[in-house]
Amino acid sequence: MTFVLTNDDGIDAPGIKALYQALQDYGVDHEANEVIVVAPQEHHSGCGHQVTTSHPIQIHPRSQQEFAIGGTPADCTRVALSHLCSEVDWVLSGINAGGNLGADTYISGTVAAVREAALHGIPGIAISHYRKGKRPIHWETAARWTATVVNQLLRLPLDPGSFWNVNLPHLEPDDPDPELVFCPLSTQPLPVNYRVEGDQLIYVGDYAQRSREPGSDVDVCFSGQIAVTKIQL
Repeated sequence: MTFVLTNDDGIDAPGIKALYQALQDYGVDHEANEVIVVAPQEHHSGCGHQVTTSHPIQIHPRSQQEFAIGGTPADCTRVALSHLCSEVDWVLSGINAGGNLGADTYISGTVAAVREAALHGIPGIAISHYRKGKRPIHWETAARWTATVVNQLLRLPLDPGSFWNVNLPHLEPDDPDPELVFCPLSTQPLPVNYRVEGDQLIYVGDYAQRSREPGSDVDVCFSGQIAVTKIQL
């Protein structure tokens, strides 16, 4: 099997290194014949499904299996599938530093990379890690949880035009490992609050105070479990 790894936090972000660790160090059962990293050269968080068509996309090879792309996450998937990899079995995106729950999936570059793969008939998994405030993420734990999730999702059928969206919770170091819960996306909007300064509006919405629709991915993740949602194009 060939896995393409990408993200929206950039190729040097700790999350994509943890994703690589999940595949290589924590024993994903479906051993990958090849793991290829094709990720943005720079940070593109929140860019959604933006693609580059008006200027050239630079490719910066770092090795035979690692490429920094001068473009967005969706660009990375396009470049991987059309130019760098003759055959791809799965596209994995993440691990994003911050949740991508409910309405976030329309904004997220992490999710867009996997959505682009689904458009081309390639299955994928977007993985994000919710953060409580500005507390740091323990990436080794995230890698271990991700390996468990990926192992399970690789065994499940995935309809054409579908992909998985996974959100890891932010727990205390001594908390037990979270359960994996399959759940729907929240349909509630993000908080829309602004502070007025002269003729400017400054966003001050509180992510942690967003609506927790019972049983939705927001509710599951905020309750300390791993939220897994199947999204259909």
